[in-house]
Amino acid sequence: MSNRSKGWGIAVAACVGLWLVQNGSQDVTPPVPSAAQAFAAGPSVHTDAAADPLPPSAPVRLRIPETDVDTPMTRLGLAADGSLDVPPEGDRNLAGWYGDGIAPGAKGTAIVAGHVDNAQGPAVFYTLGALKKGHRIEVDRQDGRTAVFTVDAVEVYANEDFPDKKVYGETDRAEIRVITCGGGFSKKNGYQGNVVAYGHLIGVR
Repeated sequence: MSNRSKGWGIAVAACVGLWLVQNGSQDVTPPVPSAAQAFAAGPSVHTDAAADPLPPSAPVRLRIPETDVDTPMTRLGLAADGSLDVPPEGDRNLAGWYGDGIAPGAKGTAIVAGHVDNAQGPAVFYTLGALKKGHRIEVDRQDGRTAVFTVDAVEVYANEDFPDKKVYGETDRAEIRVITCGGGFSKKNGYQGNVVAYGHLIGVR
């Protein structure tokens, strides 16, 4: 996953798809978001008003109830080549957040990334493409609060068409992007793109 500019963008350098390569099959690829979940299909019927942003506080856990995701979180920095680090490949249930960026729940665009699979099988965000508008993303924070986001859209982008500004651009409300590898798959080059779930803060517990 590579970094581009101050608004830095994640592309796919760590999206090999080791599990699919070892299985020698493309019949077990992760879910791909349907066109109905894209922004172009219109807003969700479950659109909720945005909640006021919270003060910054590091995330410690992320849950997506509809897809049974329940994962601890680790801080991600930048590698020597300027790319965004990713969680250790050996841990299938670990997500990361860009620690020098926006904390989930604070004003701005918070970035969360995780593997879709590893050599042992599906990983934490294997089912990200199955999310639908109106689904919830919950982030427990060090301050004891839980930031609750609603999913606004789920889209998939080919590597060469990744929309940096759309994904990483500044915002006046508290938003989140959850990103993993996805799109087409090639045994030679791995995943050919990224799946991105967009959400905004609607409540705090």
